[in-house]
Amino acid sequence: MLDARMREMLSPALEAAGQQLAAAGLPPAALTAAGWAAGAGACAATALRAWPVALGLWLTNRLLDGLDGPTARAGSPTDAGGFLDIVADFSVYAGIILGLPVAVPGARLACVALLTAYYISGTAFLALSSLAERRRQHLGDNRSLRFVGGLAEGTETIAVYILLFLLPQHATVIVWAFTAAVAITAAQRVLTGLRLLRAPAPSEPGMPTVVTDGGGLRTGAAPASHQEPAA
Repeated sequence: MLDARMREMLSPALEAAGQQLAAAGLPPAALTAAGWAAGAGACAATALRAWPVALGLWLTNRLLDGLDGPTARAGSPTDAGGFLDIVADFSVYAGIILGLPVAVPGARLACVALLTAYYISGTAFLALSSLAERRRQHLGDNRSLRFVGGLAEGTETIAVYILLFLLPQHATVIVWAFTAAVAITAAQRVLTGLRLLRAPAPSEPGMPTVVTDGGGLRTGAAPASHQEPAA
């Protein structure tokens, strides 16, 4: 829900930093790997109840994730980079929720419910991204994978995990509330996908297509070609 606004606010600084990192010769894959390592550390720290460490590593993970895309775009972005980026993100998102019930046994059921909601929402997102690309129907933004907006996006996930690290004694309530938001997002993506995929697919670039922005659909013209930058 807040991702588009946050990208608009942070994009100039991240793009400038990405250009400097690319000029210094730092590979974007190195940022992705370092970010994943920090995220894996946050997962372990969560399980060990080392909440300040988990918070610091989580914020480091998010910072590096915000820099690898701009660094790639400043050089030569690749589909492989975008693929690794989304796998790294999803594994850290799930890993923290896997570590949380180890530290807070009372949150086990809530964590299982959240992982289930993640699974449904992620399946809808990935399937729709692939099918829309094959049908030459444009949705979301210009990241490697086409993201469909919803109630719970990356910004909300960052905020919720910060709350978990700051208020672990309220983890069960926080996770249940976020599970509801992710479930609503999954439903939004399924409904958006059904509307999008039921629309006639253009036979060639430049023909009318369907564009989605934040879960809504509108008719527009597809670009003749586009380049997929890393996430």
